Amino acid sequence: MIASAPSKYPHLDDTRSGLPNICGWEGTITDVTNHDEPIFLSRTNLDISKITAGFACALHMHQPSVPAGQDGSVISNLQRMFENQGEGDNHNASVFAWCYKRMGEWIPDLVAKGENPRIMLDYSGNLFWGFRQMGREDIIGDLKRLCEPQYQPYVEWMGTMWSHAVVPSTPIPDIKLHIQAWQHHFAAMFGYDALARVKGFSPPEMHLPNNPDTLYEYVKALKDCGYRWLLVQEDSVERLNGERLYHDDKYIPNKLVARNSRGETVSITALIKTQGSDTKLVAQMQPYHEAKSRGRQQIGDVTVPCCVSQIADGENGGVMMNEYGRDFVPFWAGIKENGRAAEGVVGLNGTEYIEMIEAAGVNPDDYPECQAVNQHKIWQVVNPDSATPEAVAKAIEHLKETDHQFHMDGASWTNDLSWVRGYENVLGPMNQLSAAFHKKYDRQVQADPSVTQQPEYQEALMYLLLVETSCFRYWGQGSWTDYAQELYRRGEAALQK
Repeated sequence: MIASAPSKYPHLDDTRSGLPNICGWEGTITDVTNHDEPIFLSRTNLDISKITAGFACALHMHQPSVPAGQDGSVISNLQRMFENQGEGDNHNASVFAWCYKRMGEWIPDLVAKGENPRIMLDYSGNLFWGFRQMGREDIIGDLKRLCEPQYQPYVEWMGTMWSHAVVPSTPIPDIKLHIQAWQHHFAAMFGYDALARVKGFSPPEMHLPNNPDTLYEYVKALKDCGYRWLLVQEDSVERLNGERLYHDDKYIPNKLVARNSRGETVSITALIKTQGSDTKLVAQMQPYHEAKSRGRQQIGDVTVPCCVSQIADGENGGVMMNEYGRDFVPFWAGIKENGRAAEGVVGLNGTEYIEMIEAAGVNPDDYPECQAVNQHKIWQVVNPDSATPEAVAKAIEHLKETDHQFHMDGASWTNDLSWVRGYENVLGPMNQLSAAFHKKYDRQVQADPSVTQQPEYQEALMYLLLVETSCFRYWGQGSWTDYAQELYRRGEAALQK
């Protein structure tokens, strides 16, 4: 069990100077998150010997922050939906709000009935801030309830990028800023103990970079920030020889290996999100039915239950809005004794699963290895043991010219969309703002870490992170790209203060 956070840690409010509290106490956050204590092992009520297979489901929740409030103030898109009910599907605003809070009612009710539910939650920092801006204490209160010790291990919070930035097209120096900003904001809203339990990471859009240097810095940042595992899309990774993942390997942890252009390597445990129409599958509890067709399998010399991992938007689409409660709430009564008094399929959370199988004797070195898709083509041209940035850059350019299937845009669960092509009017300003931010602040922060507590730094960082929100490159040219350009202008002005 994780010890309670020492009283030496400062109290954090989730807003500061009228802005989200996303920086200022990085040393404290690092101290809280960098530990190896088990999270769920002492709290799980499951017996691994009675588990035939498991399923782990995550819900992804997000609303961007947009300059669309009164006098152009930055507000949550959820607030914009409430204030403009006649546009598009904005009439669903109240349903979306209900989706953000309902686990805070469902889980306690199920637990009170003696049932054994599991759910992983991924909320963007924008969304947390939006709840506070809108005065939705009902939502915040229900989510705080899920952080109470009696609801572990039923609920697992997952970390993410603060403003839903897709990693492959985020400037490398900003990746860690997003990761730390979310941790900072989460601790301020839900407490240090809750943050200390966050060990899994959910990438926005399940987008995994395949540029060797970007992936290396991403994985390194995750590990520096205390994360133990990452959720990845099945099609975004490959075996080290370039083959697709072997069928059975999708249902056990993998080791994601990241090698940069200097030949340095770092790795992190990955759970593989299997393919499918995610929202519909999760809403209708399909991962359970998939797990029923699975069983136990071997990792090294140890036989353990496999686990089907899935994630879905928690609020989007008619199925999630209208059918999920119908299927999720009554479902758990039918399997409440599985893994306890009876043998069978159980719900699991990611950290719980990893801790259980490793406590049963699994060595993480025996996890099958994978890397980001397309990287084997680079390492066929460049000897990874003697790689140089120049050689890797030359190989990438050659492959782009000679192989129409090769790209370094990364891969996600929506590979029919690009967050790069056609968005020069967003990416250009985004990269300019990032360069200006680091030019102004990197040396200052290195000389005096308390600089991050200054309101001017906080404001500039917020606009930098907001400009990198993926939504401004998801909906096409128009009002959404205009939002990005306006946020860029405000970020530029903040840096000139």
